[in-house]
Amino acid sequence: MNEDLRTAEPPAPLPAADGLFSVSAQTAHLNHGSFGAVPVPVQRAQDRLRTEHEQDPDGFFADLPVRIAAARVLIAAELDTDPERLALVSNVTEAVAIALDSIPFAPGDRILVTDHGYGAVTQAAARKAAETGAELVVAPVPLEAPDEQAVREAVLAAVDGRTTVAILDQLTSPTARLVAGPALLADLRARGVTTVVDGAHAPGMLPAPIDPNADFWFGNLHKWAFAPRATGVLSVRPEWTGRVRPLSLSWEHDKGFPGNVEWRGTCDYTPWLAAPAGFELLRGLGHAAVAAHNTALAAYARRVLAERAGLAPLPATPGVWMSTVRLPAGYGETEPQVKALMAEVWHRLGTRIAVRPWAGGGVLRVSAQLYNRPEEYERLAEGLTELLKG
Repeated sequence: MNEDLRTAEPPAPLPAADGLFSVSAQTAHLNHGSFGAVPVPVQRAQDRLRTEHEQDPDGFFADLPVRIAAARVLIAAELDTDPERLALVSNVTEAVAIALDSIPFAPGDRILVTDHGYGAVTQAAARKAAETGAELVVAPVPLEAPDEQAVREAVLAAVDGRTTVAILDQLTSPTARLVAGPALLADLRARGVTTVVDGAHAPGMLPAPIDPNADFWFGNLHKWAFAPRATGVLSVRPEWTGRVRPLSLSWEHDKGFPGNVEWRGTCDYTPWLAAPAGFELLRGLGHAAVAAHNTALAAYARRVLAERAGLAPLPATPGVWMSTVRLPAGYGETEPQVKALMAEVWHRLGTRIAVRPWAGGGVLRVSAQLYNRPEEYERLAEGLTELLKG
């Protein structure tokens, strides 16, 4: 175990976070990175919008495009980007479908992904390759790759003259590693590769998360930016905005991007309108204080799982609010094994975790958020020691 991990200590709770979340006290919710947990003030903001909607449905819809655009301006400011190159979407799964429908593919093109990619995104790429005669290429990135440079080299080793598109995670979902960093994206742009970046975990966690070299970038706001669920964003470089294909036509279609992507008729738009309240809350708490707390707690979780449960810690990206460890060989290597383990951890320990299958031993990921406490990770580590014996 490296020295940094041995010295990881739990942070003091943030007093301002008391009462902010409605997560059950009977649940150790160590999986914020999957579905988030909406703070109470943001829940209330969305409730007010729902009430307004039901009191005058026609009036609410009448000026919705204008209100959505206003919310987008506020969100773009928080992400340090141009609101005219940003569209609100439901989530990254929807965003990758839009990106793939907007990029022309020809037989023989190669679409590059990594073996750390989010499953639904990789499946979308595979389907597009099958439909167009392109080839899906999976770049293997070693779990033990020590740093960003090693990850970058692993990705670039899979790029050749036929690689036309690279679909890469900014922060990987199963392993919490930085992949699409600035250096790698600059390298790919120099080689003429169109880049599609899955930034699902970046908003709210990483400052200025949208890299200007990414042709398409998308992220979720419900994870770390405190927004209601079904709130995501799609950022598109200016040369692509005129070629974006919305998933469906609408009355806003002829106005072009971003409105043609955002308008879906009688959908529930209250999550989008309430999303700026999440950023406002994060700003009020102090992003630096939240980041320091969550980063320290994630590091402590990794230490506890290594020391008390004997699990191998995987390399961590600095400043990320999630930690990963490796399960022993024979555990979590298949999807059924993973589901069974997560269910058992929930039923026996009252704890929610994320585990992804991996040959040689699954990857267990825990998240750190303001409502989490050090003893929750300690209890998980002690419980896993018993569970993995049998």
